[in-house]
Amino acid sequence: MTAAVALVTARAARSLDADLAPLAAALAGLGVHAEVTEWSDAGVDWQRFDAVVLRSAWDYHERLAEFLVWLERVARVTRLLNPLPVVRWSLDKHYLGELAHAGAPVVPTNYAEPGDDAAAVLDEFLAGDACRELVVKPAIGAGSRDARRHARDERGEILAHMAGLLAAQRSLMLQPYLETVDHAGETALMYLDGRFSHAIRKGALLPSGAPSTDALFAPEEIVARSAAAEELAAGERVLSAVPFGPLLYARVDLLRDAEGVPRLLELELAEPSFYFGHAPGSAQRFATALVSRLPARRA
Repeated sequence: MTAAVALVTARAARSLDADLAPLAAALAGLGVHAEVTEWSDAGVDWQRFDAVVLRSAWDYHERLAEFLVWLERVARVTRLLNPLPVVRWSLDKHYLGELAHAGAPVVPTNYAEPGDDAAAVLDEFLAGDACRELVVKPAIGAGSRDARRHARDERGEILAHMAGLLAAQRSLMLQPYLETVDHAGETALMYLDGRFSHAIRKGALLPSGAPSTDALFAPEEIVARSAAAEELAAGERVLSAVPFGPLLYARVDLLRDAEGVPRLLELELAEPSFYFGHAPGSAQRFATALVSRLPARRA
């Protein structure tokens, strides 16, 4: 029997995910039937798939409770990749604090929780960081939605942004805006089965003074990049601090600080783009790694 895999997207993302077609083609070349599915489609029988692979469920943060219930239901009847505990952990960027505590090089991050005094949290952050600009964003979110860049002296705007998120019962993060991104961009390192595959450069996503994007994700400027040795070393340090074994896929997003040190901005273990079009052979590598994790089927 032919193995069957679900490549999971969201209705709004289905036509936007450029990775789906090359991955499905690569899987077909290995004798695996890949079907693009929407996680919210109640008509899908998930049990008929040998594996359900999260790819572009980019609206999960808008329907978080529903999405978590769906994850649990799928994990009970088939193989979810990455596994359920990994996905749940990685959806909430409080993991940055855990990774920093474990010694990973992380962009300095302060958190505010619903019920906290936003002004006190902001004062604590500003007292500890001399950044000229800072970023406020939700701890659970995707595509730079509800994230904004602020000058440190725009206290009223910062507090209004924080208040809106906290009033919606959303935890938030404060991070310094690392200005090197404006000329050097962001480096995303892609890993398959724990091994480095390829890298891309992503341009700065948060223009100064601009409101948060209303789209599914902020417009991206993507080109291929050769990862520097210190970036690869940072990626290894990050992955070694993750409290799970080798994963089917991971993306490590790095920015350089004022001293040029690569630091983790986000660790994507649930729904990262892999930008296969910028790295020949990468879709095949993903497919091969996936097939190695499928259960054996009887003829």
